[in-house]
Amino acid sequence: MILWITTAAALILGTLLPLRWGVFGFLAAAALLFLTQATIHTLMGFEGTPLSETMLLFNNSWPAYIGYNVQITFRAFALPLLALAVPLIFRLGRAVP
Repeated sequence: MILWITTAAALILGTLLPLRWGVFGFLAAAALLFLTQATIHTLMGFEGTPLSETMLLFNNSWPAYIGYNVQITFRAFALPLLALAVPLIFRLGRAVP
């Protein structure tokens, strides 16, 4: 469910992103979407368990748990990144005379 919401947000962001921002705007939007998705994964707990039980699984190591969620988000980020890029590239292609 989170993947589909992030993909929809990426489509909207790719459509509304000002073209004058160019590559830096695209990178900022991609970073914002990635951090948002990683934060949501982190706050949900491991496989839906409460954070107290999740931290027991990771030996109370927040860096290990956050690293795990960043890795999971990295693997699932291809579809939102594609959804962000397609409308932006389409609009850039139409803007060039």
